[in-house]
Amino acid sequence: MFFETYQSELIISGFILLSLLVIRFVTNFTIKKIAKKNGINDARIRLVTRYVTVSIFIIAVLIEAFVFGAQFKDLAVIFSSVFAVIGIALFAIWSILSNVTSGIIMFFSFPYKVGDKIKIHDKDFPIEAIIEDIRAFQLHLRLDSGDLVTYPNNLMLQKAITLVEKDAIEYYSDDDGGAI
Repeated sequence: MFFETYQSELIISGFILLSLLVIRFVTNFTIKKIAKKNGINDARIRLVTRYVTVSIFIIAVLIEAFVFGAQFKDLAVIFSSVFAVIGIALFAIWSILSNVTSGIIMFFSFPYKVGDKIKIHDKDFPIEAIIEDIRAFQLHLRLDSGDLVTYPNNLMLQKAITLVEKDAIEYYSDDDGGAI
């Protein structure tokens, strides 16, 4: 009974979902190809592909709502309520979003890689360190003294940075034989 009633909607849904899966595959393939070409590590690749997957999922839910008969005014009420709550929450956590957005920008256009020694020209707190990891919110920088500094991604896009030495990372083993 359900399949007979919604047969055309289910066929359209199948085509839409198949199309979005192809788009997701092509987009993730392109991201991985660009990342491998630029020497970006696997953790950052997985992070950006996860962002793409979530975005495509949200688009799929919106399209499916329209396919099954939802009206724009119905969705507008829901989304305005959701975005009002999200807007208030985002205002409270704007710096986190700024760092995540900066992390995505850095994924595609950041000229420095893990292992490079950089100098951050900050008049209050100048840093010369090796990039140990690039994460969604911050970079992990290893100072010459061995201290680990986490530096926010949004500041990396705001400060002048100089490449001191390419691939300067020094790995040493811990007791388990892994790199630190």
